[in-house]
Amino acid sequence: MALSKTYNPSEVEGKIYEKWEKSGFFKGKVNLNKKPYSIVIPPPNVTGMLTMGHILNNTIQDILIRFHRMKGYETCWVPGTDHASIATEAKVTQMLSEQGIDKFQIGREKFLEHAYVWKEKYGGIIIKQLRSLGTSCDWERERFTMDEKYYQAVVDVFVDLYDEGKIYKGFRMVNWCPVSKSAISDEEVIFQEVQGKLYYLKYPVKGSDEFITVATTRPETMLGDTGIAINPDDERHKHLIGKTVVLPIVNREIKIIADFHVQAEFGTGFVKVTPAHDPNDYEIGKRHNLEFINIFNEDATLNSNVPEEFVGLERYKARKLVVKKFEELGLLAKIEDYTHKVGYSERGKVPIEPYISEQWFMKMEELVKPAIEAVKNEEIHFYPKHWEKTYFHWMENIKDWCISRQLWWGHRIPVWTCKQTNEVKAFKFNPNENPETKKQGTWEQDSDVLDTWSSSWLWSFAVWETEEELKYFHPTNALVTGPDIIFFWVARMIIAAKHFHSEIPFRDVYFTGMILDEQGRKMSKSLGNSPNPLDVIAEYGADALRFTITRLSPLGQSILYSNEKCELGRTFANKIWNAARFLLMQREKFENLQSSDFQPTKLEDRWIFSRLHKTISQVENFIGEFNFVEAVKCCYEFIWNDFCDWYIEMIKSRLYDENAGKEALALAIEVFDSAMKLLHPFMPFVTEEIWQNIRKREETEAIMVSEFPVFDKNFVSAEVENSVETLKSVIATIRNIRGNYKIPPSQAIDVILKTNLQTLRNNENYLKSLAKINNLTFVENAAKNEHFASAFAGNIEVLVSLEGLIDFEKEKEKARQEIERLEKQLEGVKLKLSNEKFISSAPENIVENERKKLLDWAEKIAKLRVNL
Repeated sequence: MALSKTYNPSEVEGKIYEKWEKSGFFKGKVNLNKKPYSIVIPPPNVTGMLTMGHILNNTIQDILIRFHRMKGYETCWVPGTDHASIATEAKVTQMLSEQGIDKFQIGREKFLEHAYVWKEKYGGIIIKQLRSLGTSCDWERERFTMDEKYYQAVVDVFVDLYDEGKIYKGFRMVNWCPVSKSAISDEEVIFQEVQGKLYYLKYPVKGSDEFITVATTRPETMLGDTGIAINPDDERHKHLIGKTVVLPIVNREIKIIADFHVQAEFGTGFVKVTPAHDPNDYEIGKRHNLEFINIFNEDATLNSNVPEEFVGLERYKARKLVVKKFEELGLLAKIEDYTHKVGYSERGKVPIEPYISEQWFMKMEELVKPAIEAVKNEEIHFYPKHWEKTYFHWMENIKDWCISRQLWWGHRIPVWTCKQTNEVKAFKFNPNENPETKKQGTWEQDSDVLDTWSSSWLWSFAVWETEEELKYFHPTNALVTGPDIIFFWVARMIIAAKHFHSEIPFRDVYFTGMILDEQGRKMSKSLGNSPNPLDVIAEYGADALRFTITRLSPLGQSILYSNEKCELGRTFANKIWNAARFLLMQREKFENLQSSDFQPTKLEDRWIFSRLHKTISQVENFIGEFNFVEAVKCCYEFIWNDFCDWYIEMIKSRLYDENAGKEALALAIEVFDSAMKLLHPFMPFVTEEIWQNIRKREETEAIMVSEFPVFDKNFVSAEVENSVETLKSVIATIRNIRGNYKIPPSQAIDVILKTNLQTLRNNENYLKSLAKINNLTFVENAAKNEHFASAFAGNIEVLVSLEGLIDFEKEKEKARQEIERLEKQLEGVKLKLSNEKFISSAPENIVENERKKLLDWAEKIAKLRVNL
């Protein structure tokens, strides 16, 4: 079957992927004759859509899976989605609201019915979208964190930890999201710089004419103040310790206390203490046994613990009213502009409130110890390694984990209270459906659900169907993820696997960089700089996107991406396609072409086999080091430069001779076949289509299940490579001289080489054909001749006769004019760069561009002077 004239990804990718799926090539199964290689996908939110971050992450996972499949491993890549409690509940609540339905009116059970309907209709779109990228997941294993079996695993783990005394319920200060009306973890709080105000409020000291002044960014919280703190060593205010102030508006007496948390030199030296609504005040309140007054409802409106006129007010309206009241009372000292960082709910997109709430917590101090050791002892390797420092810092300073959320969608906490006896117990089953527990009475389940991460932390081991699979595929081999969830997920998976299975969850963790636009900005819909990957695939093809995103992503560093850069990948795919078509057209001349009939004996054949095997070794090593940029660069440079630009050109003359041509073509196809296998993990579609066509294949054959090329050191020859590099250098030098003097490629020229190097003499035919040389002369010394252009290829001087090819006077005049033009431009750039105002005020990239011009133009002038 012939290849079409041009490569059209849309005609190729769909049919190939369908063949792969139907052939069962993605399926992983227990095979004791093979080594396993497994990856579990970081489960995207069931509400998610494909982003460029997913493209990078899943391309790297697919490279690893395809490479190891070809290396003979039994591979298994488990896909799936996360139920995403807050995100999904928000989507379903919004959908119901648009239908005029209030979730609280229909109740929990009905809401969950709607949620499951929504999930079936809209959820998991991202998993379908991933197919367009060419991901070779075992789709039959697709998991969802609320599948029946997975749900039970989450419940079992909770009950085990509860029975071990590692889970408890208590009142603590938590981050409260007023939108989801739920506690959220520290990691789900995103700090943003805000241009706010600093309010200076005066409180009268009881029984005196003195006032103390406090500064706050949240004046509404003063309604919950129960103390004023000063530093015990602050000589200015020591006399006030033990006295009371009268809290304005509320008229509550609150005590002045001494606490070393207060920095005497900061601000006024006085700190208002609101134990129920600030983490530091919470600790002060506990130390001094202060009253904890909660002034907020779950939606951040004010509750009945405040004066009547404030009850029910939204927090920012309450702020305005407090400020107004202080102004009326003459107790507002001043207001200043103040830039500070405010914690926002990642999902709710609003400022969180520190809030005292009864929640479920997991004791972490003992649980983390084996997980810390696993990384310290190098059972698990991080790429890049510097993320270990971040991991250790968090793990060694860990707090108990707030695992409860005030939501309905999620894994409901399996703690039950008997209505008749008030007994509280955790069950792995519904006690109202069990004959033994049913005898004791009616049991009521806790209304909270678990934090999403306290279900996905089991992902590495809870996705396997049987104990046999778990034993074979776990620990998994690699985890590819973003460093933003190193605490949320990576650390917790290590904790879970160590605690419940006494083994690591994975051996290697590769942290991807962040994808930014070309200006270095984070991609977002609001900035309009976040491309839809499906549109990019439609325009450039999946392989072009995969190649480009891999080529741009050095280990752990941010990636500056633009769609236009995918032209690099598309051009490469076209180059490969055209090379394949050339070989196929040549193959039509010869019957029964078998590469096994020939061994590389000629210089160019020995060279390309040496380069091939060196590239095989490099690609394997780079993939093993998770250095995907260098791995794909090796493939690119071998195929584009060595094979297409040089080797094909070197063998063209042989292709006109039947015997020599048969040998040359057979060896070329063998090398190209291996090159396609090398490139396959990175660009699976185009390599599969070409591989299927360059030789006769059985219906069951596919490049993705073929053997990865095997390195053979016997083919590698430094001597051969050096010889060809010398040839290439001389030819490139001659071509540069042609370009400088605008001598057409078709024009034969006379060349003198000042060398006696035998390699060049032995391969005169290549020099003549590839550099279009008429007369080639080798000399040790040659007199200078003004009609010759001279340049060096290493230490070999190359002289090209210009006699009869150019008008010397005309060329001299052109050179003089160009020197004059460039010198004027150079003066302008020098003037700019000597201007300190320009250097200090212009953007760095503009200044750098001017410096580059200075160097480039100076170099051009120097070259022109030499030519002149």
